[in-house]
Amino acid sequence: MLTLRRIGLGFALLCGIIVLGVAGFSFFEHQSPFEAFYLTLITLTTVGYGDVVPHTIPGRIVAILVAFGGAGLFFYAIGVVSEIVLAQVFYNFFGRRRMEKKIAQLKDHYLICGYGRIGKHICHLIAREIPFVVIERDPEVIREIEADGFLFVEGDATHEEVLLKAGIERARGLVSVLRADADNVYIVLTARSLNPRLFIMARADEENVVKRLKQAGANRVFSPYLIGARRMALAILRPAVTDFLELTAPEMNLELQLQEVRLSRDSSLVGKDLVSSRIREISGAIILAVKKMTGEMIFNPSPNYVLEAGDILIALGEREKLSRLEELAAGPRTTPSR
Repeated sequence: MLTLRRIGLGFALLCGIIVLGVAGFSFFEHQSPFEAFYLTLITLTTVGYGDVVPHTIPGRIVAILVAFGGAGLFFYAIGVVSEIVLAQVFYNFFGRRRMEKKIAQLKDHYLICGYGRIGKHICHLIAREIPFVVIERDPEVIREIEADGFLFVEGDATHEEVLLKAGIERARGLVSVLRADADNVYIVLTARSLNPRLFIMARADEENVVKRLKQAGANRVFSPYLIGARRMALAILRPAVTDFLELTAPEMNLELQLQEVRLSRDSSLVGKDLVSSRIREISGAIILAVKKMTGEMIFNPSPNYVLEAGDILIALGEREKLSRLEELAAGPRTTPSR
């Protein structure tokens, strides 16, 4: 923004010098507007006078002012251009190195392969809660990622060395949302071979690709078209349900949210049933479902359900209430011994 202002200032100064020259030569040298403009350009560019020269003292003073103004403007332009070039060079060297160090320090992060419409929305939605690195090969899109302030690796996500550079061996998960289904399949295969414990989500445009992605190692496969069609159909058939789901969506930025909370071994809730745990009374959150470590999902658990370590509670409530539930699920905080 500052550079654009300086360029605009330089252009305004150039116009001012030209106006000064044309007005001065027209008035003192009695030149026509075209001849005055011609004489101004000759003076500015310092190519030397030929057929037209200033004869009067005031005209020569105008020529001196225009010449000095042109020289000053020339050096000003050199300074602006040099600043732009040097800033870009320094950023490419020091900025990229600093970003590479940040990526090297990441752990339990996510890799977002592709910064198209879907990838961009994913990044903005998870930016506050989950560390991630974007992998993109398009230089124009890279500039957009830089403007958004996200960590990135420039390169092809289908290449193993690019995934390694993004820290896939230390990552918690990977999201592949490239436009081509074949690229997503290849990324899933490569990612699974590099990190067997990785949680992988992938995009599939064609229904027959869903099975291939799961066979390649994807934990979750989503079709944007199918999800959109189901959501629109739900809005037609169950409009009130759709309104409720939209209220709990993160992008609505409202207090009411759905959250998953994992019970730690140290939590006081472990070994208690839902009634004696007094979760609703203490935190105010509502438990909609419980996902056990075996993967079994229990919807609307009974009051006699006994909570176990590792259970994931699917809870509904305001942010403050969900935070209290997370504190209960985490257990007592231990202070380091001195």
